[in-house]
Amino acid sequence: MKLAVVGGGSTYTPELIDGFARLRDTLPIGELVLIDPAAERLELIGGLARRIFARQGHPCLVTTTSDLDAGVEGADAVLLQLRIGGQAARLQDETWPLECGCVGQETTGAGGLAKALRTVPVVLDIAERVRRASPDAWIIDFTNPVGIVTRALLRAGHKAVGLCNVAIGFQRKFAALLDLAPADIHLDHVGLNHLTWERGVRRGGPEGEDLLPRLLADHGDAIAGDIRLPRAVLDRLGVVPSYYLRYFYAHDEVVRELATKPSRAAEVAAMERELLALYADPALDEKPALLARRGGAFYSEAAVDLAASLLGGGGPAVQVVNTLNEGTLPFLADDAVIEVQARVDGSGPVPLAVPPLDPLYAGLISHVTAYEDLALDAALRGGSERVFRALLAHPLIGQSELAEGLTDRLLAHNKEHLPWA
Repeated sequence: MKLAVVGGGSTYTPELIDGFARLRDTLPIGELVLIDPAAERLELIGGLARRIFARQGHPCLVTTTSDLDAGVEGADAVLLQLRIGGQAARLQDETWPLECGCVGQETTGAGGLAKALRTVPVVLDIAERVRRASPDAWIIDFTNPVGIVTRALLRAGHKAVGLCNVAIGFQRKFAALLDLAPADIHLDHVGLNHLTWERGVRRGGPEGEDLLPRLLADHGDAIAGDIRLPRAVLDRLGVVPSYYLRYFYAHDEVVRELATKPSRAAEVAAMERELLALYADPALDEKPALLARRGGAFYSEAAVDLAASLLGGGGPAVQVVNTLNEGTLPFLADDAVIEVQARVDGSGPVPLAVPPLDPLYAGLISHVTAYEDLALDAALRGGSERVFRALLAHPLIGQSELAEGLTDRLLAHNKEHLPWA
């Protein structure tokens, strides 16, 4: 089995390699190709990948290349983990929206739109080249904003599934709090990428006992601390919102915080420099502890499980993915991309049935989906007016003066990546 990772020079990659090495029985990889134009980083991470596999006694052949077409040739699955513009672009996404009093974040609000505009055309070009070189390969997208990028891939007819680590992070956290094995925890997870709620925490499967009331009663303070929302919000809602919901439920508070603290992009850039220095050590043969602070926790396990199910190695499995709605949430169009539990096998994901949603959640999901429709249109066709419409539609913006100011700033900061700007 051959897998290719586009963006293999990312400092995330050793997390992925660690999962591949440890979970060889789930996903027996024979060849792994790391693809990245950053040759120096790629060589460092390729060397560490070989040492991690060797430490685990895994015979996987690891190769590195900057040649995308050669790298994906004959691949069974291609994982995408790109950051167009690098941490410098992320820093801008987190900065200029604050000038308008709006949240500056790499996937939410105006910064998230900027990232989508930079990313979608590049991902679609990569996907077309994958289709030519390996027409049967699955594309697993971990590139943010995952929902918009996955929708672009599926609309273009690619065999694609979007993946995020939020759900598996909650599963592991809840399992530890309840003293259960993660496999015994089934989440009633629903929404859009980075806009989700856990409406149930079930023991053993979709029909199992709902442990969420007990979890909130016994561990509500710890969970509230993790997602940085008041305990009262969890108690009033009776659900666990994703930590990305803080940008909606406490927007003004977040903006004040972001205006007075170093950006996450600056923190990550400093962390990446430390990580690359560690990766250069020829004695290092495991992922360093620092990597846990970089983000992407449990990404490797989620990616291994998903790839195994898609490629027939792990059998059908239930996993949270980003995939077509197709009637699952009846208030959305069939071609909307949602993030829910799905049964996954070699034919792809099929969402499990979702009980009716309270208007409190359905309304916000509908609103953000409308924004994502317009964001994808702007990413595919360009134009300042389309950017303005997408920003005006976003529930965190919604005012013409704000949308105009954000449009001007977005275009000014992204001319390098937007040929039409």
